[in-house]
Amino acid sequence: MTYDVIVVGARCAGAPLAMLLARRDHRVLLVDRATFPSDTVSTHVIHPPGAAALRRWGLLDQVVATGCPPVGRYSFDFGPVALAGAPGTAESPYAYAPRRTVLDKILVDAAAAAGVEVREGFTVDEVMEGGIRGGGVVERARVVVGADGRNSVVAKAVQATEYEARPPLTVGYYSYWSDLPTDTFEAYSRPGRGWAVCPTNDGRTLVIGGWPHAELAAHRNDVEGTLMAMFASSPAFLERIRGATREERFTGTSVPNYFRQPYGPGWALVGDAGYSRDFITAQGITDAFLDAESCAEALDAALTGSAPWDEAMAGYQTRRDTRAMPVYQMTLQIAALQPPDEQTVQLVGAIAGDQDKMDAFARLNSGVTSPVEFFAPDNVARLVGRLPEG
Repeated sequence: MTYDVIVVGARCAGAPLAMLLARRDHRVLLVDRATFPSDTVSTHVIHPPGAAALRRWGLLDQVVATGCPPVGRYSFDFGPVALAGAPGTAESPYAYAPRRTVLDKILVDAAAAAGVEVREGFTVDEVMEGGIRGGGVVERARVVVGADGRNSVVAKAVQATEYEARPPLTVGYYSYWSDLPTDTFEAYSRPGRGWAVCPTNDGRTLVIGGWPHAELAAHRNDVEGTLMAMFASSPAFLERIRGATREERFTGTSVPNYFRQPYGPGWALVGDAGYSRDFITAQGITDAFLDAESCAEALDAALTGSAPWDEAMAGYQTRRDTRAMPVYQMTLQIAALQPPDEQTVQLVGAIAGDQDKMDAFARLNSGVTSPVEFFAPDNVARLVGRLPEG
C-alpha cells in the first residue's frame, strides 16, 4: 500500500496534521517512537490562537473536560512596574496549559478517529525517497512529513537548510506545585532571570524559571536553590511558593533557535522540525497547531492537483515565516534577559494602569497581535499618549 502522506512524529504538530489530512480523505500513516499517553518536555501553554484551533477541530471541549483550568488573565511583573490584561478575543478568550500526557493523547486519538493509521512505538531507522523504513518494514508514500521535533530524522535525512539560526539563549527548569493556586499566566522578568507560573491539570501549578545559557554549568547542581534565589526578588511570590509543595522532580530544557526550509521534493517539515524558538514566550504548541493547519492546506492542494507542489509548499513557507518571524525576533530579544531599554521602560510605564492598553500588551504576548502591528510607530505613539485614541 502506498500512502498519500506518512507523518513522522505524533505530538502537537504531527497528530493534528495527520487528522486534518485524513478529514480531507487522504490516506495517512502516523508513526511515533513513543506510546501514548506519555510525557515530553514542554512549556504547556496553549495561547488563545491555539485554543481557537482546538475549537475549530472540535477538540477544545475534550481538553476542558480533563479539568485543565481556563486562563483569562496574563500578568507581567517587571519589578518596578507590573501590569495585567486579557490575552484573548471574544471568540477565543482563554489560554490553557494541559499536561502533555493529557493533550497529546487527545490529539493522537483524534487522528485515529479521523481514519489515520497510527503506529505507536515505531522507530524510523531510515528516511528514503518516497517512504520510510523502521521496525523491519518499508512504508511508501507520496510525501513524508517530519513532525519529529528539533532532532528530526526527516530534517537530517533531507539536509534541510537552516536560516536565521541562533544558539540557545536560556536554560529553564520546571516542576509542579500543589497549594499554589492561580487563575493567571504569571510572568516575572528580572535582569538575567525570568520565571512563569500557570495552572495545569490535577490542581497543580506549573512553575518554570530560567537564566542565561552561559550559566548552565554554574547552576545545574543546585536548581532549586537558584530558583528560590530568583523568586526572592518578588517577596510576595516567594511567600506563596514557600507555602506550597513541589510534587515532582525538576525537568530542564534548552532550546536552539532556527528556521529550516520546510519542504522539498516529496517531503515537508512542520512544528519544531521546521522552526524552533526559545521557550520563554511559550509559543511552541500554538505554533505547532497553526503550522499543522497551514501545512495541511498546502499538502491538500498539492496532492489533489489544485496547485503545483512548489507553489503550494512555497505558500506554506511564506505564511509560516510571515506570521512567525516577528514573534521569533521578539522572542530572541526577551530571551537575552537584558534590562529593558529606555524606550521599553517608557512604553510599559505608559501602559500600566490603563486596562485597554494592558489588554493590548497581553494580546501581543499571547500571539493574538503581531509584533509588527503592536510596535508600529503610530500604535506605539498612541500607547504612550502622543497620539489620540481611535
